[in-house]
Formats: sequence, structure tokens, C-alpha cells
Amino acid sequence: MAGRKPKPTALKLIQGTLRKDRANMREPKPTGDLIEPPSYFSDEQTDVWNYAIANAPKGLLKKLDISILEIWVTAYVTYRESASKVKTLGQVIKSPSGYPIVNPYLSNMNKQASIMMKASSELGFTPTSRSKIVLAEEAIEDDVWSVLANG
Repeated sequence: MAGRKPKPTALKLIQGTLRKDRANMREPKPTGDLIEPPSYFSDEQTDVWNYAIANAPKGLLKKLDISILEIWVTAYVTYRESASKVKTLGQVIKSPSGYPIVNPYLSNMNKQASIMMKASSELGFTPTSRSKIVLAEEAIEDDVWSVLANG
């Protein structure tokens, strides 16, 4: 699909731009909060998973989001490992033939950073993506108009 990603229906509703003739009124609403890390995760991956769950807004991550969070955690851990190798070995290393080459860990580090940024955006982990998310509990408490409308 080319072009911009569609704006979430909840965001259109909050901004007052929702048109019922264009809205998907049967938009799925995932249930079940995401809590437990996958059993195959290493200790470091489990720590990163728990950090993400603890610091994500309550109710944001649902069980359906498990695959995206797995990708983000794996990319993050791999990124840190690659960054450590680049710090130790340097950005340029000698090839087996003796010629200087770019450290392969550097390209891996950059690839993992790209994967992390894409997953971060989908999960609402970046400042820009967070500004587009309004959770139901927060909307009522923080929105003056919602408080007036709900009494």
C-alpha cells in the first residue's frame, strides 16, 4: 500500500475529524494485556521485555502485539551486542587479506537500529507515535471536554 498510513479511528474521533461514512465502525479492538515474555527468550531479552512492559502506558500493549514486541526486543538486544563489538574493535577493521574494511558489526548495528525504529513506531515507543495515541482512561481524565460531557 503506497502513501500514508491510515489514521486510527480513535484518533479521528478525538480530533473531531471522524466521518461515519468513511469510518470502519467494525474496527477490531484487541483484548488482553501483554505481560509475559516468550519462554525461549534469554535473560537479557527477558529484562528488555520487562522494561518495555513496565514503561509502556498501561493498557497500550495487547496480546496481539506480541510479534512486534518480540521483533523490537530482539533487535534491541542484537543492536547492543553489535554496538559493544564496534566499540571494542572499531568502525574499521582489517580483513583476512590485511586490507581495511568497514566492521560488519557496524552494518548489523545500523540494520537493527532500522528494525527497532520501525517496530518502535508501530508500538507507540517514539515521541511522535506517542503523541498520536490516546488511551481510554487517559482521554476522560485529561480531556477537559470529555470531563464536561461525562459530568
